[in-house]
Amino acid sequence: MAIVETGSVAAAAPAAATPRAATRTTWARFKPTVLALIVPLLLLAFWQVATTQQWTRLIPTPYAVGEYMIDFAVGGIYDDAYSATLTTHLLASMSRVYGGFALAALFALPIGILIGRVPSARMLLDPFLQVMRPIPVTAWLPLSMILFGLGAKSAFALVCLGAFYPILLNTIFGVRSVDPKLFEAASMLGCRGNAQFYKVVLPAATPSIFTGLRLGLGLAWFVIVVGEMTGVPQGLGAVIMDGRTLSRTELVICGMIVIGLAGYLSDRVVVALGNYLLRWSPNHHG
Repeated sequence: MAIVETGSVAAAAPAAATPRAATRTTWARFKPTVLALIVPLLLLAFWQVATTQQWTRLIPTPYAVGEYMIDFAVGGIYDDAYSATLTTHLLASMSRVYGGFALAALFALPIGILIGRVPSARMLLDPFLQVMRPIPVTAWLPLSMILFGLGAKSAFALVCLGAFYPILLNTIFGVRSVDPKLFEAASMLGCRGNAQFYKVVLPAATPSIFTGLRLGLGLAWFVIVVGEMTGVPQGLGAVIMDGRTLSRTELVICGMIVIGLAGYLSDRVVVALGNYLLRWSPNHHG
């Protein structure tokens, strides 16, 4: 009889542990989402309290902003000049952000590789670029309007300038940080000359390059508001500036929210691409 009871206890133990294991698995699956929502929900709660208690009368309630966001996206509530125009303004800003970012990467990547690999190029270009780098994009606004005129070209140029330096600096850092032992190992395996660039330098520098691309794309979305101060008729930056001029705070907040979400989704795309291309690297995880 004792043997049977012992077996019953042993058989019951896994069954008792199963619900706990399932709970841990479920929590591990949803933990990132839950933690990511805590700060936005706390901010939303503070916003709700601050507006309902009239700590400020210049900022609308979350409900009012949500209602206007719906009208901004699909219309049917206010029927003003901005109703159902979200897609139009978002696509206009996306074309400038991604176009300026692509142009910045097209210039920054080869220049960064050149400065990182060739000492003469570093002595020639690095001092000039380091002098130009601290100048904020807003300082270039009047000059860009003179060079490119009012409109999309000026906004495009400012976005390109904003994304250029993060990509450039991280590319230089990645190329210059390649472990010299890798070159020795490659030489022992018969990889010499220009082949070392493709087999050693480029793979070793790619994680840093992707970090620069992430930072550059984030700054491109950051700069778009400044870029669209140049008189463009469409774009999220233009919407925010119009909201400021018209004292429509809900319009300003809606533009900010859309830029934040678009920038976040863009960053996730770059992270996913980087994780896919760098799946061979044990130290890389976006």
